[in-house]
Amino acid sequence: MDFELGFSKGTVNFQVDDDNLLMVMNPNPVDVEVGGRAEVARSLREPIGAPRLDNVVKPGEKVVIITSDVTRPVPSYDVLPPLLDELGAAGIQDSDITVVFALGAHRPHTEEEKIRLVGQEVYDRVRCIDSDPSDCVHLGTTDAGTPVDVFSVVANAERLICVGNIEFHYFAGYSGGAKAIMPGVSNHDAIQANHSMMVRAEAATGRIEGNPVRADIDQVAEFRKIDYIVNVVLNEKKKILKSFSGHYIEAHRAGCAFLDTLYKVQIPEKADIVVVSVGGYPKDLNLYQAQKGLDNAKFAVKDGGVVILSASCAEGLGEKCFERWMTSYSPEEMVVNIKKHFELGGHKAAAISLVLQNADIYLVSDLTDDFVRSIHLKPYPSVQDALEAAYEKCGRDAKVLVMPYAGSTLPELKES
Repeated sequence: MDFELGFSKGTVNFQVDDDNLLMVMNPNPVDVEVGGRAEVARSLREPIGAPRLDNVVKPGEKVVIITSDVTRPVPSYDVLPPLLDELGAAGIQDSDITVVFALGAHRPHTEEEKIRLVGQEVYDRVRCIDSDPSDCVHLGTTDAGTPVDVFSVVANAERLICVGNIEFHYFAGYSGGAKAIMPGVSNHDAIQANHSMMVRAEAATGRIEGNPVRADIDQVAEFRKIDYIVNVVLNEKKKILKSFSGHYIEAHRAGCAFLDTLYKVQIPEKADIVVVSVGGYPKDLNLYQAQKGLDNAKFAVKDGGVVILSASCAEGLGEKCFERWMTSYSPEEMVVNIKKHFELGGHKAAAISLVLQNADIYLVSDLTDDFVRSIHLKPYPSVQDALEAAYEKCGRDAKVLVMPYAGSTLPELKES
């Protein structure tokens, strides 16, 4: 069978014999049409757990909208226009609206990237700025001891709306909801304190109940009220499938439930070889982001198997601390060290090391071979070459599972 997977802004091709192919892990079929802006507008008319925006905001109030940065696939250019229209109908002037890009621990944007994220129309209508971790206001401390240090523009907003997408997250359970604040517009110390709980067993992909990281994220809203959220679920082509607006908990949980029906995919058994793509740009800009595909793939690969990750990583590893850990420690040391002393960036390295404990990782990327070897992965020039090497390791009759959208789809073993 021939395959074409997203790689940067293009594709890569490879072939798997039918006798070897276990399955292709595409999203589950759902009877929902791609909604786009019209779906966002519908969700604003039919909010969950909250009244419509004209009963939430008042003319003259300063409104801040948090949306995602360039490393996330959120189509802000489609979400924001209907949201701005709804605010306008409620009497909010464009001059009273600020859009904040939630950088978290990521780099600042260029002006070109800001325009690409929101579209020229929105960029010309309202103020659009990056969050600044050096300009935060301390609002308190969560029950878990996380300092609530929030970007001043967000902290001081009269009304706050959080925009994002909902997908599986390897220790927060799901993205979206209050995650726009924590880690979105928080400083380094706050993010590190929250993320340090990722080492707990309950901090798991697709889990909300009992997840200490998600509980901590949600509690942040007790210190900085979230007046509204607009969260979207995207299809595999990054188009809006469904939108959920309203209360930051109730609307978010409804979105998570819908996501499960789409992206939790049952597999008959684990595979010897798992071929992984996160769908191309922007998810494979760097290894820091593409790692999420590896974390989902670990649920599909047999012990002693091979995960083949196809990700451009055009911007390298993507984060300085992550790179330092990947190049300075062995996989065994990373796992031990993250439990002794949590360090933001190092947590991603430790997550990759947990995959390496059970499987080899072959990387097809734009990184140099020597550098790939220095981070404990095995470089290959193409997916086909990596597959041939995997067959050498696992046997010619090895079973192959292909995950074209590994950052989104979560494998679940069928119950026997």
